Amino acid sequence: MSDLSAFKTEVRAWLEENCPASMRTPEKNDDDRCWGGRDFVFENEDQKLWLERMTARGWTVPTWPTEYGGGGLSKQEAKILQAEMKRIKARPPLVSFGIWMLGPALLKFGTHEQKMEHLPKIARGEIRWCQGYSEPNAGSDLASLATKAEDKGDHFLINGQKIWTSYADKSDWIFCLVRTDTSTKHNGISFILFDMASKGVSTKPIKLISGSSPFCETFFDDVKAYKENLIGEEGKGWTIAKYLLTHEREMIGGMGSGRVVPVHEIATDKNGLVEGKLEDTFLRADIAAHEIDAMAYGFTLKRALDEAKAGASLGAFSSLLKYYGTELNKARHELIVAAHGSDGLEWEGQFSDNGKVAREWLRTKANSIEGGTSEVQLNIISKHILELPGA
Repeated sequence: MSDLSAFKTEVRAWLEENCPASMRTPEKNDDDRCWGGRDFVFENEDQKLWLERMTARGWTVPTWPTEYGGGGLSKQEAKILQAEMKRIKARPPLVSFGIWMLGPALLKFGTHEQKMEHLPKIARGEIRWCQGYSEPNAGSDLASLATKAEDKGDHFLINGQKIWTSYADKSDWIFCLVRTDTSTKHNGISFILFDMASKGVSTKPIKLISGSSPFCETFFDDVKAYKENLIGEEGKGWTIAKYLLTHEREMIGGMGSGRVVPVHEIATDKNGLVEGKLEDTFLRADIAAHEIDAMAYGFTLKRALDEAKAGASLGAFSSLLKYYGTELNKARHELIVAAHGSDGLEWEGQFSDNGKVAREWLRTKANSIEGGTSEVQLNIISKHILELPGA
């Protein structure tokens, strides 16, 4: 405990000295976050400096081994770092599908050479990754995917299409599920990495009802993917895919908690207080109920993460986190719109920051679809957690 106490003191002092003031404010929007990548343009010098300082300590991925660019921290030390960052409202220095999804899969299934090649670049924010999973006819039934990888000796030749590929138009590399054997369903799928700048790769953004979207259609026409970037054995990609999905669902589920401005603060800023409280009693009660639910979910998420860091498998529990977290996020934005009244529905104009409240509210409707629909998550919960008959 004395060692952890000393570590806490060191972390607190280091953060106070090294985290710029502008990096202690909430991100304005998705574009205000540091995604990294070959073509990423920093919003300002503070954002770049914050990434450089955290990267130097390995704290963009604090629990990864130091040889792969991580901080080599224990789970207790990582919790202290997280708590101290939260205390000063520090932004994450880097957000990345490489950190959230691919990294854990590489650490478990990759060769030492593959880890050395890709993990340090993820940790430093040098490469931005996207996920090639869903297809037009393979969404919830992902194992029906048809994107084909033909064996050409030292490489595969990939042809097919992916859809809902988040940030494909901004990403450098993709981790992709492909079919290497058409004679079997699950055992014919392989997990491979390749450069999005490869000849034959093209993307097309998909616009949502919010007026914008991170999603894209992604097309592969005779794309070369070299076998040195095949993760795990050929035909065993479904095992990796399922493992990675637990991390994706955990990440999406985190929308229900995490570093967000509490709804009561937003409502107070918009409406002010009468005798120390919001005048609208119904809104006040709804916000209180929501924030109690969010607090309970936050404790559940924290417990799940602690168990995962201790070596336990989340398994089907990730579906519970994903389902409830996304429902909380949708409810949160419903309340934010309600707190703004008619102003919350403005679509354009400087007064509403180009309809930020309304557009973010509409965007949350996709939360219960992406990463596996809510209906699929409920089926998994029913079968594997509640063990209901016939589920």
